[in-house]
Amino acid sequence: MTSFTILTTGQGLYEFTHKVTRFVDGQGVHGGVLTLFVRHTSCSLLIQENADPEVQTNLRNFFHRLVPPTTDPKMSYLTHTYEGPDDMPAHIKAAMMPVSLSIPIFEGQLALGTWQGIYLFEHRDAPHRRQVAAAIVASH
Repeated sequence: MTSFTILTTGQGLYEFTHKVTRFVDGQGVHGGVLTLFVRHTSCSLLIQENADPEVQTNLRNFFHRLVPPTTDPKMSYLTHTYEGPDDMPAHIKAAMMPVSLSIPIFEGQLALGTWQGIYLFEHRDAPHRRQVAAAIVASH
């Protein structure tokens, strides 16, 4: 088991596929399952396209429109506002998206598709130091 530290600078998707690949490569596991789990309540994990950066921009914009900050009049029903206008919307986004991922390992490699990358999706405006726990269950 290990953990990855992802430093964020605000809302957006932060790819960390290379960190995960290095970890898997160093384990000498031929087959199994890698589990990733983010240890925070205001961010998520995603497997998403890593070829065109517009995909990440569009995802961020979509979720911002879907769940705007509490300063938006549409969000006036929210009562958890003392941690800032982005906090409760961040919790809602994290409730809608995965906080853990399971990725098969075949022949010592992550079984990701050609254009797939592993991302932490930061839902807060301020910089954060996020921790993602990782564990491999090897197949025998």
